[in-house]
Amino acid sequence: MSILPIIEVPDPRLKTVSEPVTAFDDDLKTLIKDMFETMYDAPGIGLAAIQVGVPKRILVIDLQEPAPHDHEDGEHCDHDHGVINDPRVFINPEIINPSEELNTYSEGCLSVPDQYADVDRPAAITARWQDEDGKQHEEALDGLLATCLQHEMDHLEGILFIDHLSRLKRKMVLKKLEKLRKENGIAA
Repeated sequence: MSILPIIEVPDPRLKTVSEPVTAFDDDLKTLIKDMFETMYDAPGIGLAAIQVGVPKRILVIDLQEPAPHDHEDGEHCDHDHGVINDPRVFINPEIINPSEELNTYSEGCLSVPDQYADVDRPAAITARWQDEDGKQHEEALDGLLATCLQHEMDHLEGILFIDHLSRLKRKMVLKKLEKLRKENGIAA
């Protein structure tokens, strides 16, 4: 497994519309493992293949819940002791039946590092996708998983979360990112 470089704005590859996956082979499984390793290393909760320079309709998501544990006194506790991983792979995903009700989340993106903004998206969706073996799945999703899937699916169409913002807010986010890069001695 390898940690892959994550491409960042303003790299024009992020505007690429990704191609459907047709070969469910060992190369695909290796890419998926590398994507998970890259996402965990970043760290992030979702990653689209185009973010590592591969224009294929592949997403990995893991919302990584804190692991519950028991205190020595027997009391149950839900924080700060490891995480429960729930890695999910979505290949050739589609959204069917998005709700009219919207949720607003403060979204960030590994390709727009350290920048966050509120984005409105359907609160609930039904998603259809294939797994790494090509098997079809369909599931009703809501909450953070629905938001994260929609965010990652935008990448497949060449859309970043900042594209959902007003022109002024988008410019402000990009200016803050540019300033942060200059402070850290990173060329844009």
